[in-house]
Amino acid sequence: MRRNRVRQKLSQGSPVIGTFVGLQSANVAELMGHSGFDFVVIESEHNALESAEIEHILMALGNTNAVPIVRIPSSDKVFIQKALDLGAMGIVVPSVRTAEEAMSIVSATRFPPLGTRSWGPLRASKYTFDNEDYLKNANDNILVVLIIETVDAVNNLEQIADVPGIDVLFLGPWDMCLSLGLDPLCQPHVEIDQVLQKMIQVSKDRDASAGAGASSPDDIPGRLDQGVTFISYGPDYALLSAAAQAGVKAFRDLDESKG
Repeated sequence: MRRNRVRQKLSQGSPVIGTFVGLQSANVAELMGHSGFDFVVIESEHNALESAEIEHILMALGNTNAVPIVRIPSSDKVFIQKALDLGAMGIVVPSVRTAEEAMSIVSATRFPPLGTRSWGPLRASKYTFDNEDYLKNANDNILVVLIIETVDAVNNLEQIADVPGIDVLFLGPWDMCLSLGLDPLCQPHVEIDQVLQKMIQVSKDRDASAGAGASSPDDIPGRLDQGVTFISYGPDYALLSAAAQAGVKAFRDLDESKG
């Protein structure tokens, strides 16, 4: 089984950077993997991707050095099982609210006796050629990322972070805004910054890492200075739109200056 470099680096206190891909394109995911990101998260909560399409994108990411992760639609055990059996080396779980839910999520990612995951990782075990190594090492190589995006999650944050096997607490700022009654279109908000600060402190006090997004290169040093070690840069459509708009603006500005 391929070893999860992202999980290893985070456990050593080293930061990692990756991106989310939501354009439903295996080519885009493969491109992002080749660009040098430590991890690539396949979005399946907010788009139309189904399991067969996720598998194809995982195959594309397999041609790169990026650790393949899937953001599943919910904490349902079926979604966790499928993502891992298809070859994901980690999951990102939205809207986690309680420690009990966090425990159930971790359990679903671990084979007995440490969890309740059932056997059936056909692609993940290289179609049974890698059965022995996968069974022995999967439990230590699956990354568990929980998105903190509700008031309930913030109120239960210490208990959630105490659950063994939680690798990353990741801030979901847009849904957190909605949960707090704030306008997500008017960010930044002091309240969101306070949630992130709490996440970072709770993570430092426990065996976990804090995760947050960076939308530009200028954001990255600030995130690192804050103590964020799991940085999401992007997502893919934001990077594409920003590059497109920059080119169009450069052309328009030049055209107007000549006119």
